[in-house]
Amino acid sequence: MKPKAKEKFKHLILHLYVIFWIAVALFPLLWIISMALDPRNISKPTTLTLIPPGATLDSFKQVFARPYQGADVSFARLLWNSLLVAGGTAMFSVFIGASASYAFSRFKFPGRQTGMMSFLIIFMLPTSAILAPLFVILTVLHLSTSLWGLIFAYTSFTLPFAIWNLKGYFDTVPKELEEAALVDGCDRNSAFFRIILPLSTPALAVTLLFGFMNGWTEWMLAWTFLSQPKSFTLAMTLYNMVGQWNTPWSSFAAFSILVSVPILIIWFLLQKYIVSGLTLGGVKG
Repeated sequence: MKPKAKEKFKHLILHLYVIFWIAVALFPLLWIISMALDPRNISKPTTLTLIPPGATLDSFKQVFARPYQGADVSFARLLWNSLLVAGGTAMFSVFIGASASYAFSRFKFPGRQTGMMSFLIIFMLPTSAILAPLFVILTVLHLSTSLWGLIFAYTSFTLPFAIWNLKGYFDTVPKELEEAALVDGCDRNSAFFRIILPLSTPALAVTLLFGFMNGWTEWMLAWTFLSQPKSFTLAMTLYNMVGQWNTPWSSFAAFSILVSVPILIIWFLLQKYIVSGLTLGGVKG
């Protein structure tokens, strides 16, 4: 085989390989869209088409029209609960994580390395391993059945990642910039807010996205702690829609698509920061 023909053959194989994995990634998305538009309410269509026979948007209308959890709880209320929990988790993770990671990055104190390793170990623990301790702590604080208690629990899960990611990014910011700010009259706090944080926007964006996604998609802790239907979140409701004998698959698919929309919006808004935030925050520290 000639060199040019061999090179073209390699490019063809590479393109086919990429196309194959793109198709694998898109297949679940096409399936869920087809289920949401299918009026037959079946989980295993014989043929997969983006627009099934008799396609309708009735499933999306039912999502907004019907009450959930056996009580008069609307989709709007569930959406508000999820936004409160996810937004609160994201903000606390960024605020506390930025302060703690700055201290680990810039100051030397006893237990510094032990603290970082402890955060890494906590991050590796599964959710089920600390359900009982969290429930006891929240019960003592009288927050075990409230959304604020859920925010507290989710923040405890996201903080290890936030601290490790931000600490690694802060290590890449030259200390000379802070020293110059201190010479110009800034104190340590002013240098942190005016110099370090603006330069760390990519890492802050990644931390914000991670915290929001954790609070938006997690359902195990919410299902354990929350007991009042009016406090339920979208993730809890989506999990509860899967019945033992019967599941409204079309409504389930439509609900799933609507639940994923806020995550996609935030992802696209922060897209330009995400790659640099993950790479720079992950190779240092």
